[in-house]
Amino acid sequence: MAGTHWQYGHMALPIEDYAVIGDCHTAALVGRDGSIDWLCLPRFDSPSTFGALLGTVDHGRWLLAPASADATSTRAYAEDTFILVTRWTTPQGEVEVLDLMPHGDRRADVIRRVRGIRGSVVMHVDLRIRFGYADALPWIRQVPVKGDHALIAVAGPDAVVVRGPELHATNHAHEADFTVSAGETVDLSLTWYPSHREAPELIDVSGRIRHTEEWWREWASSAVASPVYPEAVRRSLLVLRALTHEDTGGIVAAATTSLPEEFGGERNWDYRYVWLRDASLTLHVLLDHGYVAEADAWRTWLLRAIAGDPADVQIMYGLSGERRLDEWIVPRLPGYNGASPVRAGNAAYQQFQGDVFGEVMLALQAARAEGVEETTFSWPLQRALMTFVEQNWQRPDNGIWEIRGPTRHFTHSRVMLWAALDCAARAVREYGLDGPVERWESIRDQIRDEVEEKGFDHERNTYTQYYGSTGVDASLLQLAQVGYVAADDPRMLGTVAAIESELLENGLLLRYRTETGVDGLPAGENPFLACSFWLAEQYARSGRVADARALMDRLVGFANDVGLLSEEYDVAGDRQAGNTPQALTHLTLVRAADAIAAAEASGPR
Repeated sequence: MAGTHWQYGHMALPIEDYAVIGDCHTAALVGRDGSIDWLCLPRFDSPSTFGALLGTVDHGRWLLAPASADATSTRAYAEDTFILVTRWTTPQGEVEVLDLMPHGDRRADVIRRVRGIRGSVVMHVDLRIRFGYADALPWIRQVPVKGDHALIAVAGPDAVVVRGPELHATNHAHEADFTVSAGETVDLSLTWYPSHREAPELIDVSGRIRHTEEWWREWASSAVASPVYPEAVRRSLLVLRALTHEDTGGIVAAATTSLPEEFGGERNWDYRYVWLRDASLTLHVLLDHGYVAEADAWRTWLLRAIAGDPADVQIMYGLSGERRLDEWIVPRLPGYNGASPVRAGNAAYQQFQGDVFGEVMLALQAARAEGVEETTFSWPLQRALMTFVEQNWQRPDNGIWEIRGPTRHFTHSRVMLWAALDCAARAVREYGLDGPVERWESIRDQIRDEVEEKGFDHERNTYTQYYGSTGVDASLLQLAQVGYVAADDPRMLGTVAAIESELLENGLLLRYRTETGVDGLPAGENPFLACSFWLAEQYARSGRVADARALMDRLVGFANDVGLLSEEYDVAGDRQAGNTPQALTHLTLVRAADAIAAAEASGPR
């Protein structure tokens, strides 16, 4: 990567040019140019402090890079961590920059350590603090503290203290140049705190770097390793942990909001919340790789979030289980390279999506199978969910893709309701729990009969997107995953053939055909990576292992240089699209790798 970007109007980098650092409470996106262009403090879903990702540098960023226009860089994570190590080379010398958010402090810090490797390098800092999605230009003062220069920025409820080389004010920015020679170390840090409190003390930088490195590596060492695609699987598991809020156990769908699914379009959504579906699927993957404690923490979060009247169950919640996630347009941010609107909140929280009951019950069943014991709270709550399913299973819904058009009887949703009742019945039959098992099994069987009658096209030998439709949907690939139909059943193979015929575009799967108008939005989006990973899993489970490998090789190749994947991929533009890093993408990567490993271990069929 050559050069740096200081200019006032600099637009955001390609999505794949960002790496993520995080402390399991929030996350920052660090560009190849050394600029932190996205950071919400102190939580994933807080308003941004640095928002250049969705606008220009003047919407907030923190650049740290060589002053030389001839600088080049390489970067990687320190092994099994989210400590980003960037090696900068200039004609005058070489430096290494460590970027991290230290773990375990119960405070929100960003550390940027510069180490001189060879010669002398002039480093440039450009700091633009913009609280509240760039809506609040802070009052800034500089105070010398114990030999360091501390910059304190305050606006409304937010404050940060920045320590390191002395900064100078220029056009609503603060800049500095400083020289780092071989053997020298210069530390910069930023700490958020509530503005009604005193600024926190300077962090023990060396101690926190050491602790953070040890914590991430210890967590990663517990994973059941994958015999195939081991590096991609390991990084994906780490991403899922990084997106898990440590205090509450909630798992956010992504670290960002409003990165476009279609460049320049309006399919821009806020993913910094906890979808029951995504979190449940994440739980499956973590359990499969040995993380039982995380499963218990997530179950505790779930029980708190959905406690109360089952009729009030939502498809998604805030990190602490907040129910109101009102969607609004952020007026100050023009969008990623002009893709507007930028949204905060997500109106989909008000939708009815029947499939989430299946995802939740499948996850809780998996936890039971791994020895996570039911409590006096957990099973009664599941029974209450089943009571709601009994009363509402015939309702049309918005489906897995949060369709904003008319509600329908989506086949995937119907099958997931079948799975919810099947899990409940198995809890009684196999684990001795109490419940009206005959009634659950009766409704379960009614749903299966209905799906086979109304959600299956016998002429074309394929399941359909919704009752009465002729098109297919990539979510139908989950029918085999949840045990509704075997992966090599003729009906499933016919469905796969229809999906390949209708939804493959440049070798990758679309979710569905947006030009049908089913979602109530303008047509057009890029292939959704999770769907292609589902297809790779289906190939492996149905004996098409070579096809699974070929597709998987391509998909894993879309990861950026530090192993991160976003929501979608623009094949024509050879670039990532949508929010990043995306939990659903990474968890489906792990599932596909597990399926390929199992298929290869069992030998030819």
